[in-house]
Amino acid sequence: MDFLNAIVAIANYVLIPGIAYGSQLALGALGVTLIYGILRFSNFAHGDTMAFGTMVTILFTWWFQSLGISIAPLPTALLALPFGIVFTALLLLGTDRAVYRFYREKRAAPVILVIVSMGVMFIMNGLVRFIIGPDEQRFADGARFLIRARDFKQWTGLSEGLAIRTSQAITVVTAVAVVALLFWFLMRTRTGKSMRAYSDNEDLALLSGINPERVVMYTWLIVAALATIAGVLYGLDKSFKPFTYFQLLLPIFASAVVGGLGNPIGAIAGGFVVAFSEVTITYAWKKVLVYLLPESLEPSGLAQLLSTDYKFAVSFALLIIVLLFKPTGLFKGKTV
Repeated sequence: MDFLNAIVAIANYVLIPGIAYGSQLALGALGVTLIYGILRFSNFAHGDTMAFGTMVTILFTWWFQSLGISIAPLPTALLALPFGIVFTALLLLGTDRAVYRFYREKRAAPVILVIVSMGVMFIMNGLVRFIIGPDEQRFADGARFLIRARDFKQWTGLSEGLAIRTSQAITVVTAVAVVALLFWFLMRTRTGKSMRAYSDNEDLALLSGINPERVVMYTWLIVAALATIAGVLYGLDKSFKPFTYFQLLLPIFASAVVGGLGNPIGAIAGGFVVAFSEVTITYAWKKVLVYLLPESLEPSGLAQLLSTDYKFAVSFALLIIVLLFKPTGLFKGKTV
């Protein structure tokens, strides 16, 4: 029984949170890797793009709630999500026309675009804070749990209860659906094939008659959808705070680089590597060890390698290790 309790504890505090967090990072990293692979620069404004999309979704969620519109037991935010995607797409397309297009036509060096994206990042961050404020916002409604710990204990007779939040289940299902749709689009549609050709060889793609502005437009539209969905799923699972999304840029970039920058499959794999690294290293393993070890060997402390306050340090360490020893990442993306 103690062994089963240990398995349930690991599932409850490591496996399920790791899968949900990994799905969110994977969606965020896909947006980063698409921009790097097709537009050829690292977009430092991606975290604040997620924040903007989530903010718009929250505002529409509050509006729907005030009108009594809901899709219970699911969160109302899922109903507001398309509006968040549309407004984020308009913001990104407008930003591209007003800012990035000029540097693209001048064939500016990638480092110039990186610096420009940092300026865009600060503007977006300020815009989000100005509209919704800097404080933490919770907008999840509907059923909170898919499986409750108390019910699980009654069903199994175990002393350790398994709890699966609705937001975690929605995150995994949505991420699988979005990734499947994205890969279908890139592999099967004419526009998707044009985007891949443009990514592989820009000059050859232009000679083949591919319209670069059309490729750029579709890239920003897809990135808007990925960023908004990732941001809303993260907000539902945890909470929304503009500065947190600014911090998320580090694990998202780490995910893209670890998997292989410019490689969509690598972005997904990297998201889960970073997520499980963070969760595993910052989890206090005392509860699991108490179930598995004899009483004489039970740890007196929390058996925690790092405090959760330092979870982003894990992402940073992974990023540095990969850049030093395998710059192309796990799936041989473009070198950074």
